[in-house]
Amino acid sequence: MTTTVPTDPFDRRLALGATGLLRTFNEAGVLEAADVHVARRLGGLVAEETPSVLLATALAVRAVRQGSVCLDPRTIAELPLEEHVEVVWPEPEAWLADIAASPLVEQQILRLDQDLLYLDRYWREEVQVCDDLLARLALRAPEVEEALLEAGLDRVFPADDPHRDFGEQRTTARQAAHRWTTVLTGGPGTGKTTTVAGVLALVAEQHEHAAGERPRIALAAPTGKAAARLQAAVTDAIGKFQSVDQDRLTGVRAVTVHSLLGSRMPRTSVRFKHDRHHRLPFDIVVVDEASMLSLSMAARLLEALRPQTRLLLVGDADQLSSVDAGAVLSDIVRGLEAHPRKPVERLVTTHRFGEGIGHLAQALRDAETDPTSAADRVVEVLSSGHEDVEWIDPDDVDAMAAFRADLHARAADLLDTARRRSAAEAVEALDRHRLLCAHREGPYGVAGWNREVERMLAEHGESYVYQDWYAGRPVLVTSNDRLLGLNNGDMGITVFGEGRLRVVLPGVDGLTSFPTTRMPAVETVYAMTIHKSQGSQASTVSVILPPEDSPLLTRELFYTAVTRAQDKVRVVGSEAAVRAAATRTVQRASGLRDRLSSAR
Repeated sequence: MTTTVPTDPFDRRLALGATGLLRTFNEAGVLEAADVHVARRLGGLVAEETPSVLLATALAVRAVRQGSVCLDPRTIAELPLEEHVEVVWPEPEAWLADIAASPLVEQQILRLDQDLLYLDRYWREEVQVCDDLLARLALRAPEVEEALLEAGLDRVFPADDPHRDFGEQRTTARQAAHRWTTVLTGGPGTGKTTTVAGVLALVAEQHEHAAGERPRIALAAPTGKAAARLQAAVTDAIGKFQSVDQDRLTGVRAVTVHSLLGSRMPRTSVRFKHDRHHRLPFDIVVVDEASMLSLSMAARLLEALRPQTRLLLVGDADQLSSVDAGAVLSDIVRGLEAHPRKPVERLVTTHRFGEGIGHLAQALRDAETDPTSAADRVVEVLSSGHEDVEWIDPDDVDAMAAFRADLHARAADLLDTARRRSAAEAVEALDRHRLLCAHREGPYGVAGWNREVERMLAEHGESYVYQDWYAGRPVLVTSNDRLLGLNNGDMGITVFGEGRLRVVLPGVDGLTSFPTTRMPAVETVYAMTIHKSQGSQASTVSVILPPEDSPLLTRELFYTAVTRAQDKVRVVGSEAAVRAAATRTVQRASGLRDRLSSAR
């Protein structure tokens, strides 16, 4: 076995009291010290000392930390580990037998369900999400005035529009009007926001006809950045409707899901104001960027809905899932696509991208069903010479030199805009280019590329970039601040205004600014992780792919990065890395998809 974690007894990654399999897997770097400590503590509660069971417990903790809801003992040995890690896994059948006989399972500290091992909390949440969704689908469909609906469809999505074919939108909106729950999925540029706005107009008209008043509508997204984009996009779409529909939807605002549920201050006994006993007071709830919903947030949202609240979950099921445990949207889409009530609607026609980006995104989507041929197609698109797609070989010295020079020019332009132009123009400049990485650390990570850009700026006379704050510093908020209304993932730019340095950020109500001394935790963001880029877009996106053996390199990661680009995408990576990204999928253990698909 090759040890990847130092054996220094003072290394924080080592659990010094661990023995047996826990020690072996900890020293190999598979388990963190925290995983081991939790497993030993839980085992101590019921006098469980079986090495394989304690290992499974620690791996269940690790699974949640890495985004899975549970541990699959049958397949865990097949998942990619960090380079050079070698461990001997327990034999699955004997391992499952040990787990099933454990007092940890008997006393429901752990749950073994369909050969998947859960921490109790996540088992309960998964079962709850499944039950709540199926209960909503079992409800009697809402009453619809059909003539009114058809007239509304002709008004909102005219069939004879000379500029655009609204066929998909008309079909989806008609179906959504007949349901309490609709799941709308599709890639960027397929018209999801236009469809959402149309559904809101049609359902608002039906509600007004039946109840004699406007419906109460809530728009939400998992992050503040995504909520701001949802607000802007829906407002723009509504602005194109006739005045009668605009009047019905006036004042609709987007918030974060946390704000929608009424997030409590820390250390209170109840996390959210709204729950199963205090339901949300809305007639229609739309949640955008639902791929970013964790299992826990999905559970809190569903339990807070009244049965007769219309729910519209919107997102791209092919994107990366939440950074927290769960792949909820993907599980729901794939688990309910064949449900008799047909709650899932897919939009497939792309209206936004240039030809190259569109072909690349489609090739990555196709990789789910035919990885090998899809990988060939990805390589073909990258090599095809499309104006909106550029492929850079990291071993090509001249190409990389040109790439670095372009990064310097873009960063210098951002600094110049922040110093010489208005705050609004500085914020707009943030979206001209995005440098995305899979890793946070290392030569292919965010930290390294941030330092590289700062070095290039300093070499050209901008040495103040090594100061804590300076005009033009792009920043990413890394913690929530309810008092300021800032959320983890918000992006802003530092400018000089009102006699001091301030950070300007786009929000639901336009631009806001704060003195640098009032900002919560932030980091410089010439480069950012692909995960953090979700819910945002940029005119040009540059993607740094890690080597092909990186466990983070997956189809979902690559697809998410590519589809952040509006006009051009540049991929920096070897052919081996590109093929690995196209053929490898995110491995998140979850039972939700099977629970939903098996319930008919």
